[in-house]
Formats: sequence, C-alpha cells, structure tokens
Amino acid sequence: MKMNGGYPIYGNNVGILMLELGSPLLPGNVGNAKSYNFPVRHKVMKGMPADWWCDEQGPDEERCKLFIKYAKELEAEGVKAITTGCGYFAVYQEAAAKELSIPLFASPLLMAPMVSRMLPKEKSRIGILCSGQTHLSEGDFLERVGVDRNVIPVAIDGMEIAPEFHALYVTEEKTVADYDLIEAEVLEVASRMVEKYPDIGAFIFECSDLPPFSHAVARATGRPVFDFIRMIELVNSAIAPRKFED
Repeated sequence: MKMNGGYPIYGNNVGILMLELGSPLLPGNVGNAKSYNFPVRHKVMKGMPADWWCDEQGPDEERCKLFIKYAKELEAEGVKAITTGCGYFAVYQEAAAKELSIPLFASPLLMAPMVSRMLPKEKSRIGILCSGQTHLSEGDFLERVGVDRNVIPVAIDGMEIAPEFHALYVTEEKTVADYDLIEAEVLEVASRMVEKYPDIGAFIFECSDLPPFSHAVARATGRPVFDFIRMIELVNSAIAPRKFED
C-alpha cells in the first residue's frame, strides 16, 4: 500500500464546519463525535454565532467569505468532503463549492430532489422541519438550493415556537438540555405537520440539532426521516466504500 503525504492529520474523511456556540450537543447531533462510527474532523468558525441566519447581520457576503475561509482550511488539513453544523449554510453551497476542490454538502436540503423522486404519488410531499420556518418559507431560499416548489411539493414548519429548543439552540439562553422535553417538542411539531398534510411521505430535517430525535419521529409518524447524520453517513460511505470479499 502507498499513501500520499502533505497533511498534518490522516483518517478524517469528512470535515464539519461548526458554529461558535456553547449549547449542549446531544448524541445524534452533528457536533457530537459519538454520532459517528467513523472519524470526523470538526472545525469551529470563529465569528459565526448560533443565530447567524436570523440576527441583524444575517447571511451576508462577509459571512460567506468567512465560511469559505474555514472550508479551505479543512481541505488543506486533508479531509475528503465537507459538511456543516447548520442547514441554512445551503445558501453558501454554490459559491463555496466553486472555491473548493473536494465535495461540499452544506445542508440536508440538498437531498430534497432525490427524496422527492422516491415518494409515491399519494404521499409525494416532503415535510421540512427546520429551526426557523420563516427563513425557508419566504423569498427564494429553497429555489437557491435546488428545491423548486412548483415541482417538489413541500410542507415547512419550524421549532421557533418550541421554547426549550429555541432557548437552547438559537438564543442560547439555556445551557442544560432536557432530552425528553425537546423530544416532546419535536414530536409535537412533526405530528402537527402530518395532521395538516397527510400526503407527507418523508421528512427532511434541516437543522443539525434535530437528528437525535429522528428515530422518535419516524416511529411516531411512520415516515422516513432524512437528516444531517444520514447524509454524512452516505457521503462517507461513498468516499470509503465497503470492500466486499468472496
């Protein structure tokens, strides 16, 4: 076996760009190393707060440049593909991908066209559960990440009205996570979505704080859930495919 040199660290196929935050990240969260059965490399983007997508500055050009800067650092450190700790970074997907020589998969929302083609006609709608509904529902955000609502039917709901979730992962007013309480909030929103839109055939969780509760939502609603962890596992398995023996 031969191996190319030139990197300070080896064995981390997937690099993950993280927000600068202090919230407790539960197992199943993108930022928790226990979420993976393979090594990943996390990098905190200094100056990118938890509420970057909804604060006064918002997702502007300055933050796009900061995002690209840290993505290039991960690439230089030897990772084979890059993802993020916030699905709203989908807004930088196109601009950042052009600046890199390795794959960038910034958000689970990129899976929407694939998921849509999987679904039966009577349940063709994708339920998108996110941290803030307004930011996906208004303007052309979804269209910019390849989700044409004239072609792909979606239902969007958010966790902004869930007090425990919002206080932990958006405003960071709380520093202790109550798993059972958050799970109940997530289940309430997901169940409400299915009740309102019974033609939802699958969920996509935009937010990296939601995968710890994917199992509970799939069990309660009977719908498959596509999230950050499932996306990362898929990409990692493509980078390092299983070798089959006779």
